[in-house]
Amino acid sequence: MATIKDVAKHAGVSTSTVSHVLNKTRFVSEDISVRVMAAVKELNYAPSALARSLKVNHTRTFGMLVTTSTNPFFGEVVKGVERRCYEQGYNLILCNTEGDLARMRDSLDILLQKRVDGLLLMCSEVDGQAFDLFSRHQPVPTVVMDWGPIDFPSDKIQDNSHHGGYLATKHLIQQGHTQIGCLTGPLDKLTAQQRLSGYVQAMEEAGLDVNKQWIASGNFECEGGEIAFNDVLARGPLPTALFVCNDMMAMGVINTASKKGIRVPDDLSIVGYDDIKLAKYITPSLTTIHQPKHRLGQQAVDILLDRIQNKHQANTVIQLEPTLVERDSVKYIP
Repeated sequence: MATIKDVAKHAGVSTSTVSHVLNKTRFVSEDISVRVMAAVKELNYAPSALARSLKVNHTRTFGMLVTTSTNPFFGEVVKGVERRCYEQGYNLILCNTEGDLARMRDSLDILLQKRVDGLLLMCSEVDGQAFDLFSRHQPVPTVVMDWGPIDFPSDKIQDNSHHGGYLATKHLIQQGHTQIGCLTGPLDKLTAQQRLSGYVQAMEEAGLDVNKQWIASGNFECEGGEIAFNDVLARGPLPTALFVCNDMMAMGVINTASKKGIRVPDDLSIVGYDDIKLAKYITPSLTTIHQPKHRLGQQAVDILLDRIQNKHQANTVIQLEPTLVERDSVKYIP
């Protein structure tokens, strides 16, 4: 494999001149530039990204940790991250934690050893735990996404989950429902707590009782929706409507209800959360709370770039506002 020294020798110039031609860091005459580029082509020379990163002290690479899930929500956010990295000339190293704290620590070590310029974290393994992200490494700009309380310097971008839960429940109330339950995510997760608190606020504002028999917790997956729905069903008569705190659980509820002869929305109205792409293709299509997932990923990258370029202090919080998407899973009660 040809080196920069080989190119310089072939073109009859210094290695620094080759570097200036390739990186456009200083004016070089057209005649010399043509000779250098001809040598590069003839020798099939490829510049070393590693060598360049050591010299300029950045790698133009971001690392991202994400908890793998069957929920397409995560994939849609990652797509936004990848697109923005590509547009800005950055590479992305994606690591899956699989919900394992030890694997998360190992992945962090690998990313920081590779000298990534910044970190994007979208995993909840450390919710409720004291966790020193940079205990063994030099800190780098970090953005956390959809995460609970944190104990290390970072910027944060998140969905306003409380307002989303409020919007979902308010819509059911406006459609004439007074008997409304809530199937939450795991209540040790901040997003689940906030969506539940939004539900409670809407119910209390409307003067409606929050019936604990109609509240159950799932795991934010389809099977979690099935289990939570069966828990509520086993306790007695169903409410006329359910706010289900993510779309995956809502799809589990619709499937289980159908098997039991419970029709959505004729017998039971449902509002989900996330507005994943599948939500409009199930039957009935799902009324849900839209999270701007692609923009969440894009803005996370933009925050990192701003930290790197302008060196602002950490702890900026950006909150994206959810919106209601009306489809076919809610029945109007006159």
